[in-house]
This record gives sequence, C-alpha cells and structure tokens, in this order.
Amino acid sequence: MIADAVDRLHAGESAATRRRFVGGAAAAVGGLGLMSLPSKAMAANDAQTILNIAATAEVLATIVNTVGAEKVDFDDKVTRNNVRAAAYEELLHYQFLTANGAKPATTKIWIPDGLFSSEKSLLGGLVAGDQVFVNAYLIGVTAFAAGGQADLARYAAEIMGVEAVHRALALQSLGKLGNDRAYSRYEFTAIEDAVTAITKLGFGLGTEGKGKGRFYDFAEVSKRTPKPGGVNTKKPA
Repeated sequence: MIADAVDRLHAGESAATRRRFVGGAAAAVGGLGLMSLPSKAMAANDAQTILNIAATAEVLATIVNTVGAEKVDFDDKVTRNNVRAAAYEELLHYQFLTANGAKPATTKIWIPDGLFSSEKSLLGGLVAGDQVFVNAYLIGVTAFAAGGQADLARYAAEIMGVEAVHRALALQSLGKLGNDRAYSRYEFTAIEDAVTAITKLGFGLGTEGKGKGRFYDFAEVSKRTPKPGGVNTKKPA
C-alpha cells in the first residue's frame, strides 16, 4: 500500500525516482513502527494511526519552532513572536492529543542544519511543513466524521485551522500573500502519506534524514518551549 501511495504521489516522475521514494517511505514508515499495523486499518485511515501520526508531527513542530526561535536572527520582533507562539501552540496540541489516546511513534527528530541557517530557510520550511499538517488534519476530519466520531472530527478541524494560520503567517513574513487560498489544500488522502511528505522535506522521524543535520529530543527541547502571553490556551470542549 505504501508503494502504491508513493507511486500515486510521484506519478509524473521516472520509475527510478519512484523506486527511490518507495524505498524511503517504506523505511520511514517502518521506522515509525507502523508496518505492524494491519494494512486494512492503514488503508482505512483508522483513528489510532491518525492520532499517532498527528502526535509525532506535533513533536516535530514543537522542536522546529522552539529551536528556530532560539537560533534564527529575525528581521522583526513580530515574526519571532509568531514563531514562539507557534512553538507553544504545537506543544499544546501534542499534550491534548496524547491526553486523548495518541501515542507518538518517536520523540527523536532529525532536522537538517540548513533549516536554521536563515529566517528565509526557517519560514520556507514552516510553510511546507504546515501544509503537510493541514492536509493530515483534514484526513482526520474526514475519517473521524465518516466513523461517527464527531468530537474527534471537530478537534482535528480546530487544530487544522491553527496550522493554516501558522502557514499564512510564515508566508506573510516571507513577503508573500498569506491568505492565498479560498480552500485549504487536500493533496493526499492516506494518513501515511504525511510521513512520506515529512521525510521528503529532509526530516528524520527516529532515523537520520537527508543531508547534514542532527537529532533533537522532544523531552529536552520542550522544557524550554516558550509560553508567550496572548495565546489562548483553552482546550476543545
């Protein structure tokens, strides 16, 4: 199924390129411990798999925004404050998801050094990453609603909306149109494709990613995640 999903995602590329992505995706998903899940459950976007992948993505996002706010020289305080606020919000998402049964596959994330090399690099990475998260949470909305899990569907929608805001603010700080879409983009429909998309960006989920980089541990980084004022921390009811 993973091979089929990657083939669909890269249908316009050469057979050799598709094989490379298939191998990378299989290694990434296997490293996440998802290969042990029944293929039927994976194909059906089962709730537990969605929650687990969402929690893993929030681990990555918390680390990226926390470390990014520390390492990158920003042109203005507004952008830095937005990144700091995003770090806190991603941490709150993680805490909410895990309190409701999500189990992150890993809390050890490989991040390319280049991501923190400049404001432009960080913001570009945030735009790309937040798009993956928006798509993943839309899968959650769809799957939870279809399964009659209305509360989970709404939780996913609430978090998706915040991820879309993060993407918009990063675009705006890059000098681009932040509200560039009338509808959030829904490019892939299987939750494991989010893993493929994340690793394609160079991140490693428990394993080394592409290029020069290093591992960051969520337990260590999250201790220093900023908690700026002005962030509404009310949990979904």
